[in-house]
Amino acid sequence: MRIAGTLSCSLVNGNGVRYVIFCQGCAHHCIGCQNPETWDFNGGEEITPEELAEDIIKHKHIDGVTLSGGDPFFQQEECVSLLKLLPKHLDIWIYTGFKYEEIKDTQLAQMADYIVDGKFEQDKLVTGKMYGSSNQRIIDIKAGGLYHE
Repeated sequence: MRIAGTLSCSLVNGNGVRYVIFCQGCAHHCIGCQNPETWDFNGGEEITPEELAEDIIKHKHIDGVTLSGGDPFFQQEECVSLLKLLPKHLDIWIYTGFKYEEIKDTQLAQMADYIVDGKFEQDKLVTGKMYGSSNQRIIDIKAGGLYHE
């Protein structure tokens, strides 16, 4: 899979201590995106899901894994392969520019615990939330797709 990088100890990309993977490649091109360097589908670096899982498992202090971007839904097959290799006690957050209704039936979406959906909209900027603009939602997948503020 192609990634822009990782953070092994984040407190702002989901609940608890997170291992964050910034997937490389995004066609949404949101104005004001905090990670525009992740847009290029040929940028970043190649890593296998197995290599990434091995690194994640070394971090015993984490509560979960967050797939961000770029947009993980442009690399669904690779992300699914990665998630299958992770310990089941880790919860999974996925940030995507797609609306939940567009991706809810994918295997990747169904493997998540939470999905933060919707394109970032700079004129709807918010602070202190697990999302960047007020049009975005936190979808609780395990609770049947319920929306949380």
